[in-house]
Amino acid sequence: MNTPTVWRPPLFWRAAQLLARAIVGALGRLEVTGDVPVELRRGPLILAANHISPFDPVVLAAACRARGVAPRIMATGGLFRAPVIGSLMRRSGHIRVNRGTTSVHQALEMAASAVAAGSVILVYPEGRIGLDPGMWPERGKTGAARLAFACGAPVLPVAQWGSHEVLPYRAPKGMLRGLARALVRRPTIRVHFGAPVALRDLHVRTPGAARRATDRIIDAIIEDLAPLRPDEPDLPRHVDPGRPSETTRSHRRRPPG
Repeated sequence: MNTPTVWRPPLFWRAAQLLARAIVGALGRLEVTGDVPVELRRGPLILAANHISPFDPVVLAAACRARGVAPRIMATGGLFRAPVIGSLMRRSGHIRVNRGTTSVHQALEMAASAVAAGSVILVYPEGRIGLDPGMWPERGKTGAARLAFACGAPVLPVAQWGSHEVLPYRAPKGMLRGLARALVRRPTIRVHFGAPVALRDLHVRTPGAARRATDRIIDAIIEDLAPLRPDEPDLPRHVDPGRPSETTRSHRRRPPG
């Protein structure tokens, strides 16, 4: 009987996580709270994080390293087409998502197979950098929920705050100014790993189940995000003039606690 192949993060990706910690440490003060249960650190597991800045992947790579996790990231296809970054992403085992195309379902199938092989997958349920005026998570896409239904893996919410003070929304435009500002001000960047989201009572064949599961995931991220920004309950202090504002995908925020 053949033993199923279990995916293990390449040494290259673990080294890249160490580099990410050094970069975040140089540009700000990283605070990581919460934890990932020891039995889930090597998967199968889905991490669902809010998306507020182009700097998020670096921050989350560093935070995951602090918790002994080496996730495979579901990232936009544009990164994989970049001359150098694309090669690095492929070597690290990350999963390409061609948003807005008919091949998006292929990424979901690849992710489900990856989780089945024992991987930890990091997803952004919003599907993009959020444009909510208050920088609270938007109404999510159903991909993360459908992935959870497909593979049965637990979903852990990951809330983050502060990465928007390092890189502007339109990076690489304004990137050097943002990095210089961060070097001087060293913003506090907070990441919190929450408790698994309860989804077992939802059945994939029930109409609307994916939407209800998605809303629960977003609600869990919001509940964990609120304590990370206690002095900024409505609007962020740091305002990026290049960041557009949009309310068409606003998620009704449930008061924490």
